[in-house]
Amino acid sequence: MQKTYVPKKDEITHEWYLVDANDQLLGRFATKVAAILLGKHKPNYTPGVDTGDYVVVVNAERIRVTGNKLDSKIYYHYSGYPSGMKEISLRDRLAKQPELVIRQAVWGMLPHNRFGRKLIKKLKVYAGPDHPHEAQQPKTM
Repeated sequence: MQKTYVPKKDEITHEWYLVDANDQLLGRFATKVAAILLGKHKPNYTPGVDTGDYVVVVNAERIRVTGNKLDSKIYYHYSGYPSGMKEISLRDRLAKQPELVIRQAVWGMLPHNRFGRKLIKKLKVYAGPDHPHEAQQPKTM
């Protein structure tokens, strides 16, 4: 009987990838980023083991959506106080905080536990084309 292979900590390498969100569709883009964060593109992928890579997303403000989503998609946030439900449309969120749109879309595709919270920290999103991660020499995708 063959045992299941689980990669050891010293066998795992974490790369840095630079991804341009210019003219990409939000959902399809978020699935690709989530797969890289999880490490599903690597042959030693194991669920529950951090084999994924770091992702730097630039041009978050240039992301696209199809249909009527700019006005009909609503993001909700509850402050915890009575009548503390806040809502903001996708159009307004893209104008004010475009980084949060991509971060929230990717977070929805990751596990919602401490493993997912560890993975989302490896996602770096920037509204414009500039980023402070040149020292890591990210590979362009």
